[in-house]
Amino acid sequence: MLDRSSKSPSSQFSIAAAADPLSEMLRGLRLDGVEYGRCRLSDPWATAFPAEEAARFHFISSGRALLKTPSGEWLELNAGDAVLLPRGDAHVLASAEDVEPLPFGRYGKKEVCQGVFDIKCADALCGTVALTASMRFNIDKLHPLLQLMPEAMLTSDLATSEPAIPHLLDAMAHEVDMDRVGAGGILARLADVLTATIIRTWVEHGCGDTSGWIAAVRNPEVGRVLAAIHLEPERDWSVAELARLMGASRSGFAERFARVVGETPARYVARVRMHQARLWLKDGMRVAVAAERLGYDAEASFSRAFKRIIGDPPSHFRAREVTTSGVVELAATG
Repeated sequence: MLDRSSKSPSSQFSIAAAADPLSEMLRGLRLDGVEYGRCRLSDPWATAFPAEEAARFHFISSGRALLKTPSGEWLELNAGDAVLLPRGDAHVLASAEDVEPLPFGRYGKKEVCQGVFDIKCADALCGTVALTASMRFNIDKLHPLLQLMPEAMLTSDLATSEPAIPHLLDAMAHEVDMDRVGAGGILARLADVLTATIIRTWVEHGCGDTSGWIAAVRNPEVGRVLAAIHLEPERDWSVAELARLMGASRSGFAERFARVVGETPARYVARVRMHQARLWLKDGMRVAVAAERLGYDAEASFSRAFKRIIGDPPSHFRAREVTTSGVVELAATG
């Protein structure tokens, strides 16, 4: 969190201005937990992964697989390829498109070490070995930052731009294969680095997207503003303050921000603030405390703003435990 002193906005955020926007934005995004499954599969096989709060990651160590994306497109994954689904959207992983998928969680698992599970097919002659992981970010999938990411990020599209990705994947696979003490902790750290690398590389080189978060981060001025907003999500940023950060007039800033990001600065700030409040409430914070932290004089006015942005009242999330599937399994049929 940056220092909230009496300095002017331009000097107060000199650190954010000096650093590249992507580094500043990724500083606030981290993994809070990772669980892995090592899957040995023989054709034909297919598994339907339901939508979940956690991100989902698949790495094909040997053999091949097909991924049916949340939008219905089939993508081919060969040995050495990996895919990250940052919002954990529903998808299918299969040996062929015509194989009927079995529900995720149908098959049991054997713990190899803490946080790492083994799922073996009945046939000893396995054609595909995959590492699949459930990755829990410190923000949920409805957060504006994750909402602006693509539904799937393929490392095969990124490896030529970032040579470190294949080495990180190899290190993860070796760590699982060796079954050594502390593998879960080491894998978690590798996953943290890998995830940040995938996101950074996709932003810098992926798919030529010229709108939303990608365009914003590639744009130094708008990216600097987004970085400041995400570093202080509870702050009620004014358009004038954000315009000064960019070094533009209020009207010029508002027009450029809306064109690049896809919504007005005020709307984006409101969404970031209310999603921060949503996380606080899920962690057990009282509604009155969340309202006060966001600068609301009355709990009622905060509740109205919260429901307008989130769609549900604060009481819907207060002390409500949101469970995620911690089991990492891959169904197989022989």
